Amino acid sequence: MKEFISFVIKEAKHILRDKRTMLILFGMPVVMMLLFGFAITTDVKNVRTVVVTSQMDHQTRQAVERLSQSGYFTITATVGTPREAERLIRSQQADMAVVFASDFASRKSGLQLIVDGSDPNMAQQWTNYAQQTMSNVQSSMFNVKMLYNPQMKSAYNFVPAIMGMLLMLICAMMTSISIVREKERGTMEVLLVSPVRPLTIIIAKAVPYLVLAFAILIVILLMARYVLDVPLAGSLFWIIAISTLYILLALSLGLLISSVARTQLVALLLSAMVLLMPVVMLSGMMFPVESMPKILQWIAAVVPPRYYIDAMRKLMIMGVGIGEVMKEVTILAAMAALLLAVALKKFNVRLE
Repeated sequence: MKEFISFVIKEAKHILRDKRTMLILFGMPVVMMLLFGFAITTDVKNVRTVVVTSQMDHQTRQAVERLSQSGYFTITATVGTPREAERLIRSQQADMAVVFASDFASRKSGLQLIVDGSDPNMAQQWTNYAQQTMSNVQSSMFNVKMLYNPQMKSAYNFVPAIMGMLLMLICAMMTSISIVREKERGTMEVLLVSPVRPLTIIIAKAVPYLVLAFAILIVILLMARYVLDVPLAGSLFWIIAISTLYILLALSLGLLISSVARTQLVALLLSAMVLLMPVVMLSGMMFPVESMPKILQWIAAVVPPRYYIDAMRKLMIMGVGIGEVMKEVTILAAMAALLLAVALKKFNVRLE
């Protein structure tokens, strides 16, 4: 046990002495949380809107005021014909036009939306927001209730995704580089001829990164709750417990990469190719997996962050119990066991 603690302390000192690594480990989560929380957002705000009407009667004025006061739309101009509105949209002076029929007041209907569709996702959001904002003007029978995220804040979607990405990258990448660095410098031979078993050495090298991952998880949760106002509706115990399982999976993947890579550069490239692109593109972080082609959905099925992100969204945002995320937990546990078994089998005690 003494030898194990000594190895843990040795690895912790290596990490703490490297100021650049510490800056990356704790600076990256803070920067990414602020970027995705405030800068990179899909929230609908300040949509430049043109009103097309031949007469501004009471009903039309009420609808326009509802749009303007919603906070989503900014009325930039009022024109008489749809052609003028299209001209403003084509010249990039407006994003959307609301066309009122000449008999809108009498019929209480007759609305058309002309939207800049160069960005289909945003165009669809603008259309939905405009329809919901003006729905009560057209019919008091129509009502929309938005569960879990009534303000439609994109941070609710991004925070669990950032957790999945950062914990995977930091644990897997840093663990693999740490072990490969020992090989590259030739110090792994010294460690392996010591009285300590090779498996103990590997576990001791992973423990400091496990502690760092927990510290980063706490930082992310505190920022999510108190900076971005993202709720922690579910059990904090289960959020941390499932995160622990996910961290162990990431450490196992890092160990597997280290058993394949010969140099730190190769370990870094493997980590980037195996982790970064799949996490961003195929985990559901940016794009819904259900909307992807079938072949990409099959590939996404073996991307671990997908299941962790799904579980965190359900626990943090929806506030469900552990029973509702058992599918994700079971898949993560199976992946962790498989990766750890393969990694330990491939770890070569005798350096060639």
